[in-house]
Amino acid sequence: MLNGPLLHPDILRILAQAGHHSKVLIADGNYPAANKRGPRAELISLQLSPGLPTVAQAFAAVLAAVRVDEVHTMGVDRDDPYAAATPGDPPVWAEYRHILAAAGTPIELAPILKWEFYDAACSADHVLTIQTADTQPWANLLLSLGCRTF
Repeated sequence: MLNGPLLHPDILRILAQAGHHSKVLIADGNYPAANKRGPRAELISLQLSPGLPTVAQAFAAVLAAVRVDEVHTMGVDRDDPYAAATPGDPPVWAEYRHILAAAGTPIELAPILKWEFYDAACSADHVLTIQTADTQPWANLLLSLGCRTF
């Protein structure tokens, strides 16, 4: 029996098969996961009920299981009609920064504007989408996996 923060067998399998620079998308409940993903990316749907689980919860579990080199947020495009509800950084980004700090990593969040984020998620390097039921705006994360160091 596993004894760590990440227990989902399919997520563990895909992460174990992934290599350096592979992309993992942790999507919120509004993300169009069925059609905005890489050609070989597997989709794991974790929606239990609205808000459960959150992207932050999935992020903390994945970060505890694999090395991550980059964390891209879905950047707020100020021309987007949904942007008016979120002046400045989305509040959830502070939670992501806290998770990164608690993990002892110097990684900074790197926003990619919404439409470019969708393009990045459709990359051939995208191996996994974890669809959460997060209801917070602009909560999506695109992770670039690292490698073991010597």
